[in-house]
Amino acid sequence: MTVDATQDARPDALGSWPALSLAQAHALMTQPGAVFEIEELDIRGVKTRVWKNGPKTFVDLFAAGRAWGERIFMVYEGERVSYDAFARAALVFARELQEAGLKKGDRVAIAMRNMPEWPVAFFAASLAGAVVTPLNAWWTGQELEYGLIDSGARIAILDAERLHRLAERLPECPALECVYVARDDEELSRPRLKKLEDIIGRPDAWAQLPDTPLPDVAIDPEDNATILYTSGTTGAPKGALGTHRNAMSNVLTAAISQARSFVRRGEAPPAPDPNAPQKVGLLAIPFFHVTGLCAVLGPTIFGGSRIVMMRRWEPEAAFAMIEKERVTLTGGVPTIAWQLLEHPARLKYDLSSLDTVSYGGAPAAAELVRRLKEAFPKSQPGTGWGMTETSGSFTHHYAEDYQHRPESCGPASPVCEMKVVGSNGETVPPGEVGELWGKGPGIVVGYWNKPQASAETFVDGWVKTGDLARIDEEGFCYIVDRAKDMIIRGGENIYSAEVEAVLYEHPDVLDAGLVPIPHQTLGEEPGAVVTLKAGSTASEDDLRAHVADRLAAFKVPVRVILSRDMLPRNANGKILKGELKKLFVPAP
Repeated sequence: MTVDATQDARPDALGSWPALSLAQAHALMTQPGAVFEIEELDIRGVKTRVWKNGPKTFVDLFAAGRAWGERIFMVYEGERVSYDAFARAALVFARELQEAGLKKGDRVAIAMRNMPEWPVAFFAASLAGAVVTPLNAWWTGQELEYGLIDSGARIAILDAERLHRLAERLPECPALECVYVARDDEELSRPRLKKLEDIIGRPDAWAQLPDTPLPDVAIDPEDNATILYTSGTTGAPKGALGTHRNAMSNVLTAAISQARSFVRRGEAPPAPDPNAPQKVGLLAIPFFHVTGLCAVLGPTIFGGSRIVMMRRWEPEAAFAMIEKERVTLTGGVPTIAWQLLEHPARLKYDLSSLDTVSYGGAPAAAELVRRLKEAFPKSQPGTGWGMTETSGSFTHHYAEDYQHRPESCGPASPVCEMKVVGSNGETVPPGEVGELWGKGPGIVVGYWNKPQASAETFVDGWVKTGDLARIDEEGFCYIVDRAKDMIIRGGENIYSAEVEAVLYEHPDVLDAGLVPIPHQTLGEEPGAVVTLKAGSTASEDDLRAHVADRLAAFKVPVRVILSRDMLPRNANGKILKGELKKLFVPAP
């Protein structure tokens, strides 16, 4: 079944919800003259639906952000930066980059933790015409070196910690001509190194920087804008080459999902209120991740919201920040949402400002939706699905739709299409499982300098996601598993996400991952690694019995390892299953 947001669909049979079907709601919201109006363009030979309104490039987004003036944009460890101060710093740094020889299309790498200098560096490079290359700040020095060499970055912008990891490796990056370093109090004795503070100063002084003109660089929506590296859970990371339009396609995705919840009820979405309190998001996702950049930073700037950054995630510190800054939105991966719910200190803080708890990047138990509504009755739960290759959110799930279909990651954005493809290459009927394919304005150009991998993944405007999924008759998507994570036990398919979801339903389980254990005759058997909530006493036998009560016997883990720590994850929130597999290997 190919799902098109404009085709007819059947409404839910759940009580009076909804007043309008998904297709009716989307048609109403995207009609000519509407805020979310859609038009069709030919992009690289592919007919593509795009948002008619909203920003088309990072330059447009920057202008929209600057219009918010003295409104606070970023909060970090006592520092408060307004939209105007941010814009001044970005423009001064953009001029510096041009004077350093940066030309349109050059790659500029950024490797630093979340801090106010990160968006400044990104927009300075983007305004100057660079292809900005955010590198994973969790990477080792060797991995960072790989990113610099693979992208061919001429300029890098690092914080002191990333410089320390890279210092001895910089000579191995032949294309690298200049490195700017943020927040390094030591003298920089190596050649090619400059202190970023010598150019723009510290954040508390950005408001006094001169009002510098925009760089005179012509930028088109289809120009290359970013190289974002894939997770790299298997093999070397691949750089997904994205355009300005790719990144901007996210800006309206969450907004239309929230508006759709009103339309589906038969109500008109509330008109924007310029006097309403500012929306405030507590950021628990790195900017270098596609979600942090495209799905969080872009909509935040466009809507004039505030971002509160933490040096590292810690639940009670997060509670304090939510109370102090009157945070309205937080989330990340489902594990963070569980920590918000389960931490014993939660009731000590006023968290009543929260109106949205949103997450993605990993499977979430249906129970999580109910628990969030109980703990934060004023808030709406939200989730979605996307990947680096889709430039972030491709589906979005919110409010009643999510509560009624808690196992789904939502419908595709109205500018996107999705289909499920079987092993024979044909589209399968509704409800059947196959590989999820996606098409839309966020699908990247391809992989940087990897034509074969690009040809295998991108076909006539569609991206082959590698996720196993099914789509129901109205158009809601259900991710069943990653194709590579499926376990085949004696010829029977076991979807790890299904078993993990059942484990999450156990009241003692905080985190869970399922991996294959090699077996001489069956090929593979399922094994689980589980983190229990504080004070819980569930045993391996208890958890196996819990699964056995709900799933077929062949799906029950033959072993359950109880871990004291949260399961290892990459920066995108995905469990590093290769690390879990090692736990089942007998000691030599």
